[in-house]
Amino acid sequence: MIIDTIDNLCKYAAINPLFADVVEFLKSHDLNTMEAGKYPIKDKDLFLNLTSAKGKTKEAAVLETHIEMIDIQIPISCAETFGYTPLCDLPDFEYNAEKDITKYGDTMAQTYVTVNPGQMAIFFPQDGHAPCISGEAEIKKAIFKVKK
Repeated sequence: MIIDTIDNLCKYAAINPLFADVVEFLKSHDLNTMEAGKYPIKDKDLFLNLTSAKGKTKEAAVLETHIEMIDIQIPISCAETFGYTPLCDLPDFEYNAEKDITKYGDTMAQTYVTVNPGQMAIFFPQDGHAPCISGEAEIKKAIFKVKK
């Protein structure tokens, strides 16, 4: 997991070359004015899900992991808290290959981090994360899905 400002995303391009494409997309698009939806950038290897989600409590948030994709999550409208537990500490649950997701039911996160607009959280396949924790606030957010 990486927490940093969006301005520093370019420094992580050595991790995955598609991160540079996310940087270029962010330079040429204003996430604040874009409509919710799915935006293909590099076919199935890189796309943006721009969405609004109802905020959840820590107890209601569900940990998830992905095998094929890396998430770059960017809160737009308000701060968003993420739960975190490393995959090695999570119990076995069924993987949905079609949606590239494993959800971990009632498992609570080990730790929490709050990410503000202008910042990002990058979650790799080894990072269990519980998104959308903000109480009752509606969260407009960008989720870049990057092929690992």
